[in-house]
Amino acid sequence: MTGKEILYIGDPMCSWCWGFAPVIASIYDEFSKKIPISLTLGGLHAYDNFPMSEDYKSNIKHHWEDVNKMTGANFDYRFFDRKEFILDTEPACRAVVTVKHLRKGKEISFYEKISRSFYLENRDTTNINTFESICIEEGLNFTEFSMIFHSDEIKKKTAEDFAYTKAIGVNGFPTLIAKDNEKLALISSGYQPYSILQPIIKNWINHNSKIRF
Repeated sequence: MTGKEILYIGDPMCSWCWGFAPVIASIYDEFSKKIPISLTLGGLHAYDNFPMSEDYKSNIKHHWEDVNKMTGANFDYRFFDRKEFILDTEPACRAVVTVKHLRKGKEISFYEKISRSFYLENRDTTNINTFESICIEEGLNFTEFSMIFHSDEIKKKTAEDFAYTKAIGVNGFPTLIAKDNEKLALISSGYQPYSILQPIIKNWINHNSKIRF
């Protein structure tokens, strides 16, 4: 299995990634002992600095409704009652990069919990204090987390994730990539159920079946 890896590219504040959460969890549970599964942050609305307009909210709400219909994922629609909210996904992405640096192996679980906080609990994931309870759940020291989160190094690493995502041509989330040494191939772009993805990944790992390199 030398040289093979699965790359998951997403954003914890991406609604389709929230719908994909059970799928990536199943992929991780079945395949992570056979092959590395890494997480790259895409930065869906990274560095946005303007309050959401009513039209913007309406567009986002439509996406949430589509995700619910397709995946069954639940949402707290009280989010749309917020005034002057800036949908900057960089802090949530940076929180995951922080965990990758602090305790590698916890990042996918932490990522899912950020999504849960945003979508189910209507919490502000642009505010670092929201991550304190998640750190407690994951057994991480929040003071240490905070220091790393605010560091220039982690801000740079987060921006590098965004740049890498663009460099390999990924512009939608969630995306799964098969990596074989330096060769990359698309497994899926956008939501796909586990029943579709599981045999594709299994055949690639066990039988070296082609995935359009």
